[in-house]
Amino acid sequence: MKPVGGVTEITRLKIGFVLARSFTLSAFALFVDTLRLASDEADRSGRVFADWQVLASTRNLIASSCGVQVAPTSDFVDPGLFDYIVVVGGLLNTEFPIDGDTVGFLRKAAVRKVPLIGVCTGTFILADAGLMKHHRTCVSWLHYQAFRQRFPDHEVRADRIFNLDRTRGSCAGGSSAADMAASIVRRHISERAERNALEVLQIDKARSALHVQPRRPLSIECNDPRLQAALIIMESHIENKISISKLAASVGLSRRQLERLFMEQTKSSPALVYKRVRLERAKQLLLETSTPMVDIAVEVGFENASHFSRAFREVFGLPPSKLRSATAS
Repeated sequence: MKPVGGVTEITRLKIGFVLARSFTLSAFALFVDTLRLASDEADRSGRVFADWQVLASTRNLIASSCGVQVAPTSDFVDPGLFDYIVVVGGLLNTEFPIDGDTVGFLRKAAVRKVPLIGVCTGTFILADAGLMKHHRTCVSWLHYQAFRQRFPDHEVRADRIFNLDRTRGSCAGGSSAADMAASIVRRHISERAERNALEVLQIDKARSALHVQPRRPLSIECNDPRLQAALIIMESHIENKISISKLAASVGLSRRQLERLFMEQTKSSPALVYKRVRLERAKQLLLETSTPMVDIAVEVGFENASHFSRAFREVFGLPPSKLRSATAS
């Protein structure tokens, strides 16, 4: 708040939303409702501490992936009027999720150094516009491989729920949209405003950017977030294998500490669990695709088909060729 002539003037947090065609309604709703509830006391919905607009090049309704439509509330204005521009994505198979005018607006915002946030697959839209280079991008584990294939020169991770630096933000989507919005509320408004929003939303506590995405490869039950993160990173590095030392460092442990953690929680070494993760992926490809055996071997990080076949037989009790032929018969 700023005193002006003896009167207190409230500096409101201002956020502009850009909704892609077939955007994810839940991600948008959780983000904007966290702002709404943080902006006023109780549930009065006044825009006291925050304000927001849905920006678009036209006033046509924007359809979400579930069919519900949202009306833009503003044309593209000076992006410098906003503290953040939030791009909410949705279905990846949507052709031209935003139009050229919207791309131009986002690039103009980047030039003006307005922080840009990609929510759900909004990160793909920002990357397509050339606006995520040199920034770590957080995506859902579900979209990790697609992001790597489309943007191989970008740094991406799928073991955290969101990432927010000075000029870029990214969020895996789903309920983590509320967590990211809460962190922005806490930073720009107050902890009290954040608490008010979360209590009305029936959320016990906001998760931080360090919180691990709720994903457990191999259905390994564990409560240690470092182990959960390590498993997700393994699953995200099937073809381009990561060393155990780098894996340990990525979750804040030494190699010896990671090995001890795996033995305590899984009764196996990280190297053996990693091999199992890769072979589970190979099994999926064998059962669900007609990909040649040698290509599957390479895709899951084996040097040749014979090495892959031996490893597969050791884990599953039969060679990959027999598994595929038994399924086809």
